Amino acid sequence: MKTRIFSIFLIGMWSIVITATVMAASAAYKNNIYNPGKLKPIDSKLKVKIGDSAPDFTLPAVSGGKVTLSQYRGKKNVVLSFVPAAWTPVCSDQWPGYNIVKDLFDMNDAILLGITVDNIPTLYAWTRQMGELWFPVLSDFWPHGQVAEQYGVLRSEGVSERALFYIDKKGIIRDIQVNDINKRPDLESCEIGLLKTNKNRE
Repeated sequence: MKTRIFSIFLIGMWSIVITATVMAASAAYKNNIYNPGKLKPIDSKLKVKIGDSAPDFTLPAVSGGKVTLSQYRGKKNVVLSFVPAAWTPVCSDQWPGYNIVKDLFDMNDAILLGITVDNIPTLYAWTRQMGELWFPVLSDFWPHGQVAEQYGVLRSEGVSERALFYIDKKGIIRDIQVNDINKRPDLESCEIGLLKTNKNRE
């Protein structure tokens, strides 16, 4: 019960603080943000489903080195956050917001992996402009969008969907949320995905 109350508190804080975060970001680098306009909400077909083993992958990280999904097997629940592109409005809002609710991930023994199809130099510049993120940011640039394609969230224009995959410590997908690309996923959905995933803890 206490955990649930704390989660509700975090969600409330998200709503308040994310507004300030967006305003600060706008003031800091609004002239660098590219607005693609309204896009088709979803433009792909999933290749995995809840209950499947999550396809393994290895991708380069902005912080250096490479990250492999299976390195967390038996250690952490994993949330994959695919976002379409660096330097776009919703993406520049979504990821900094996860800094505010890191405790929500910690409570569910989960790590977040941020993935886009951008190259490392682009992601480096973008994430430095956003401020320090607590989670690894990975580049699915080459072969272009290969991991997004594996999961079935690569759009026809070559960017990924705005999607979240919740993977338990056994490597099983416990929830999938493919969101309208034009909107930031709400935190309540994220909390539900984390709770579903952590229910399957060993």
